[in-house]
Amino acid sequence: MERGLLWLPLLVMFFWLAWQGSKEYQKVEAYRAWAEQFERAKYDIYSVLGQKGNNLTWGKPTPKGPIKLETFSLLDIKQIELLVNDKSVDVENPPEKGRSIELEFLFSESTGSVRVPFTEIPLAAEWGKFLQGVLQELRSQPQL
Repeated sequence: MERGLLWLPLLVMFFWLAWQGSKEYQKVEAYRAWAEQFERAKYDIYSVLGQKGNNLTWGKPTPKGPIKLETFSLLDIKQIELLVNDKSVDVENPPEKGRSIELEFLFSESTGSVRVPFTEIPLAAEWGKFLQGVLQELRSQPQL
């Protein structure tokens, strides 16, 4: 009987881990279906981000699909910054560690901004470099 009581917490832990893994798998599968509509997309536990043309869409992943989706145009963006621990850092030389990692999109028409969270600094830096390049291309094109 004592041995059974010793194994019970391990059995409970096993089922809890299996349930958590199942939920994460459902999130990834829902993201995969959602991401098919975009040219470029990213998934992590904090957010999903997709780019199609000049539009960016981001939201929060759930097992049933992304929620709280917001879409904005790169044409409305004045500046893109990589924030680590709420401080702007260079995307070419990002720090190795940080607790809070976000890409901040500053709008040209208002004082507002959008912050997209990331789990990894290198991933955020690569997205920041890529989107800054797209933004520069848009600005260099002649306006019709």
